[in-house]
Amino acid sequence: MATSKADEILDAAERRIREAGYNGFSFRDLAADVGIRSASVHHHFPTKAALAAAVARRYADRFLAALEPEPPDRIVAAWRAAFRHALREDGRMCLCGVLGAEAGALPPEVAAEARRFFQRGAECLAGNTPDDGLRILATLEGAMLVARTLGDPDAFDRATATLA
Repeated sequence: MATSKADEILDAAERRIREAGYNGFSFRDLAADVGIRSASVHHHFPTKAALAAAVARRYADRFLAALEPEPPDRIVAAWRAAFRHALREDGRMCLCGVLGAEAGALPPEVAAEARRFFQRGAECLAGNTPDDGLRILATLEGAMLVARTLGDPDAFDRATATLA
């Protein structure tokens, strides 16, 4: 299936945000990645905030939909596996984890999408209490951050072993 230029822009923005955060790219960077003019990026996404919010919304919806079929007794393992795969396969962080770390400096619409991911994730991961979901999500996101910072993907496995 052919992708639209808007999808290609979203893909390029997602890669750049996961690698370097909200301020780690420009429309000029995305235009070069996609092979179009910067004005064409603006045609699809008038502002950087609108683009980043669309990227975060798409990421969250896609991530959560992929894990939705998991039975309740496997959901934590499925989240752990998804985070582990992202870290090991492309060395990148969870997009909403990156944005969440920058939440205080983000435009409101981008911060809202990151917050939505965390709220939905905590609800999905809640076991006996709502705080279970927060604890699990914090462990996964934190382990991903620590492993990437250390340059040691195995650190993720060690930090999340009790979730398995």
